Amino acid sequence: MDLFDKISEDIKEAMKAKDKVKLEALRNVKKYFIEAKTAPGANDTLTDEAATKIIQKLVKQGKDSAEIFIGQNRQDLAEAEMAQVRAMEIYLPKQMTPEELEAAIKAIIAETGATSAKDMGKVMGVATKKLAGLAEGRAISALVKELLA
Repeated sequence: MDLFDKISEDIKEAMKAKDKVKLEALRNVKKYFIEAKTAPGANDTLTDEAATKIIQKLVKQGKDSAEIFIGQNRQDLAEAEMAQVRAMEIYLPKQMTPEELEAAIKAIIAETGATSAKDMGKVMGVATKKLAGLAEGRAISALVKELLA
């Protein structure tokens, strides 16, 4: 079962369970999936890889929105946003721990032969490809900067 079908099935389950937060989050995800499937050149298909990228983007947007709400002292809205983020994160690959991320980045630095902050672009190019979906871009960038400094 691909991710599109899994989301569709889970929407039905959320409706039966009367889980409004999960239902709203999954309907939003499915809306973006359908938009991607019907986009010009998509040939009415959506790979699991593309679907995962869509969910990652929505999770990142949700976390960013929650941060803004917290900054504006609107904890109620931040909590609602984070509840939806948690409902979507279930469908993402397991994120790396900080220790695993550091080990992976050290290996990439050794592989690319980077020695200083000037080589950050080279390291980031490899790291973002290899670690896509396993760690947030911000975390990767911050750790690369720290290790090359």
